[in-house]
Amino acid sequence: MLDSVRTRLTLWYLGVLALMLVVFSAGVYLLLAHSLYQRLDADLKAAVEATRATLERVVGKEENREVITSELEELFSPEQAVAVFDYQGKLVAEKPARGGTHAQLEAINKLPAAESIFYTTTSHNGNSDDDERRNAVRRVNVSAAQTSYFVAVSQPLEPVEEELEVLRNIFFIAVPFTIILAGVGGWFLARRGLAPVVVMSERARRISAENLEQRLPVVNPRDELGRLAGTFNELLARLDAAFAQQRQFVADASHELRTPLYVIHTTAEVTLEKTHRDEAEYREAITMMDEQTRRLTRIVEDMFTLARADAGSRPLQQSDFYLDELLEETIRAAGVLANRKNIVMNVAAFTEAPFRGDEGLLRQMFLNLLGNAVKHTPTGASVSVNLESKSGGFFVTVADTGSGIPSEDQPHIFERFYRANKSRTHSETTDGSGAGLGLAIAKWVAEAHDGTLELRRSDSDGSTFVVFLPTSNIFKPTAQISE
Repeated sequence: MLDSVRTRLTLWYLGVLALMLVVFSAGVYLLLAHSLYQRLDADLKAAVEATRATLERVVGKEENREVITSELEELFSPEQAVAVFDYQGKLVAEKPARGGTHAQLEAINKLPAAESIFYTTTSHNGNSDDDERRNAVRRVNVSAAQTSYFVAVSQPLEPVEEELEVLRNIFFIAVPFTIILAGVGGWFLARRGLAPVVVMSERARRISAENLEQRLPVVNPRDELGRLAGTFNELLARLDAAFAQQRQFVADASHELRTPLYVIHTTAEVTLEKTHRDEAEYREAITMMDEQTRRLTRIVEDMFTLARADAGSRPLQQSDFYLDELLEETIRAAGVLANRKNIVMNVAAFTEAPFRGDEGLLRQMFLNLLGNAVKHTPTGASVSVNLESKSGGFFVTVADTGSGIPSEDQPHIFERFYRANKSRTHSETTDGSGAGLGLAIAKWVAEAHDGTLELRRSDSDGSTFVVFLPTSNIFKPTAQISE
């Protein structure tokens, strides 16, 4: 039962409400009790002051006892008991309360000189209920008689207790009733408020890898539940894209791996059909199988590199080297294929570029870019390479003079297994695999060094790729390195 959010919300709501009602009721009760007792003490004090004024007026006359008693009978209500004592504590006059209750005098030596004291007494009248009374006593100095009197006034607490009992009964009935009513309302409101969560939960339970295109319903996109559903829908969209990319990756990888395997299998099968072949035929078959095996190995290595990059398990092997020397080395390696196609490599004079990074990955990135440039450049054309040092980092530019990349393909060229020219044969390869992984790996290498790789331009005059590597990776050359 407590596993339900609706139940927990209702219980928390009831707990807080019950605490607030109890605190509020207790506060009201205490304030009212304090006010009633203060009012009772004020009535007793007024009675004492009235008795003092009476004594000032009548003391000194003959038969003052009867006069004082008569005055007391006229001044006070039947519920109040009043008594006047002389300075020795002897009763001078009194007016008993209804029922014959008399006002009592506390010990004379405990009374202050000119202040009233208040106290409560309890008397047993033989019934089940005790008679509680509030008392006030004060010493009164009468100047006309040059003597002191003690005035005692007593009043029952029953009216005050009855009012407080009525208030307690109201609270004992109203608070539980309010809590029960609020519990029913809170349960209903929690059910209505969490209804979208139930709907989202049912919809989410039906979503799997086969139907990731489904989305959770959004009742109100501006409230918390609506924003939660919107965030979850964004997550589903990202998962759907990731699953689609994964499926496409598996399909493309299967296609790329199937082709060389098919060529190897077919070559071996055709070669073995005849019992005897001459050496040239065997060499030709083995050469073809070796080329496809190399291509297959390159595809697997690139896939493994990307997989480790995605998993974050491919740490950079940091070392200090010169970027210009690394770029010159890769240009010489790519120049082998360029010479076969009679392509001119236009290389500007490089400035010294000390750098700290993964030399092997950067070499692979430059080989992929140069291999793509040579592969897409027609025979007899040229490829330009430039290295510039600007504020913020190094900029490596690789430009070819090929036919360019169609505009609809340009946003996808860094995607894995994507090739803009689907009709290109797999024989046109350099150090890359020809499987559409070269640019994806090159982009990852640049970003792993806090840099960027972008297609700056691509039109009928050719394409230009620009690599940016930040100066934060530059090391300070030493005398030993410069040698």
